[in-house]
Amino acid sequence: MKLIGLTGGVGTGKSKAAEILTKSGLRMIDTDELARQLVAAGEPALGEIEKEFGPDVLLPDGGLDRTKLARVVFRDPVKRRALESILHPRIRGLWERQADLWRREGCSVGVVVIPLLFETDSAAAFDAVICVACSASLQRERLKLRGWTVEESVQRISSQWPVEKKTGLATYVVWNESSIAILEAQLRRILGSAGLTVRPIAES
Repeated sequence: MKLIGLTGGVGTGKSKAAEILTKSGLRMIDTDELARQLVAAGEPALGEIEKEFGPDVLLPDGGLDRTKLARVVFRDPVKRRALESILHPRIRGLWERQADLWRREGCSVGVVVIPLLFETDSAAAFDAVICVACSASLQRERLKLRGWTVEESVQRISSQWPVEKKTGLATYVVWNESSIAILEAQLRRILGSAGLTVRPIAES
């Protein structure tokens, strides 16, 4: 089985690229979704987060207040690293187990979406890494459309490696500044060059 890592900076279009690959028939794991599962009420990771950051980061129903926690960790690199030490090893364990299951099932290719793929030293686990990128100005504009303030955008972007560093280490780079059709065409070309064929996406 060929295991592909999909990464890129916040706001560059990783989710859309993942959607295209999923609709093309590829197996997919999104580590953001794994992170949400790990911080559900009653999960051990949530207990560690409460111990580290206090009960103020919890919602009245006992779940995690992700917005409040984000405000804390993206303003303080030390606290961000503390959160990462709780979540990242668990997240990696989950996607590695899923990849092993795919191999046992005879899956030909699987994709794991990891925003911090290079930052977490995960590249060696993959046969190829696709990095989705765009210009800094468009990245900021996309984050603005999410309702983020300039400060929030700067904090999130600066918490990740610069796009130039990510693209320099990636096997393939997708430049996502145009239409979805062009994004799909780039992805299909990359998969074809890697010897992988996928079905076209049906018109919606």
